[in-house]
Amino acid sequence: MWSRPVGWFLDHVIYRTIVAGKSNVPAAGPVIFAANHISFLDGPVMYGASPRPMHILVKKEMFKGFLGSVLRGSGQIPVDRAGDRTALHVGRKLLDVGRCVGILPEGTRGSGSAESISSGVAWLALNSGATVIPVAILGTRQGDEHRDHIPKPRRKLHVSFGEPITVKRRKGEPGRVSMDRAAAEIREALAEHVQDAIRATGQGLPLEPAPGEPTSQHRHTAVAGTPADHH
Repeated sequence: MWSRPVGWFLDHVIYRTIVAGKSNVPAAGPVIFAANHISFLDGPVMYGASPRPMHILVKKEMFKGFLGSVLRGSGQIPVDRAGDRTALHVGRKLLDVGRCVGILPEGTRGSGSAESISSGVAWLALNSGATVIPVAILGTRQGDEHRDHIPKPRRKLHVSFGEPITVKRRKGEPGRVSMDRAAAEIREALAEHVQDAIRATGQGLPLEPAPGEPTSQHRHTAVAGTPADHH
């Protein structure tokens, strides 16, 4: 319970977060929140903006020291990105009892356009029957800011919850085909919702420099010890 006020404080005191589409989130039952990923703040910002608490899949390397204690205490799920599916099974158990799970299916911070996503979110949706809510997060990184950039306080952020979608297996359809189709449907819904949010808010996605190319923000701002990506 303590983590909900902390999330609200992050969104509405440290930053100015404008939240849209809360009415799209079912008031009860299992829900998977699938968001685009541009900044390491995306998970916490989504958590604070959501009308329902959620358990977010976070890379296991972040579960160290004080931050690890905070993540464990707030019910987040460690993910081994080497291929361990334990986190997905934990997520399914939570969904099976009507809870909410958050996932950033692009897997790593990038442009946030959802051009590709992992199949984990499709596996969760197919095996739990949970409603999927696409979530567009904008403003946590802007322009040519480096991927490790921490936005200054009071920046305006946007979190938009899209219309719910469901994906189901079709009779006689092989499992891999179902997984690929479900992933494609979720990716398309997320990508379209991100573009809708851009048009609605006027806030664009960050620019993506070539690998190893310094950005102006990187040249002028040294950010040390920044936590790594959510999953």
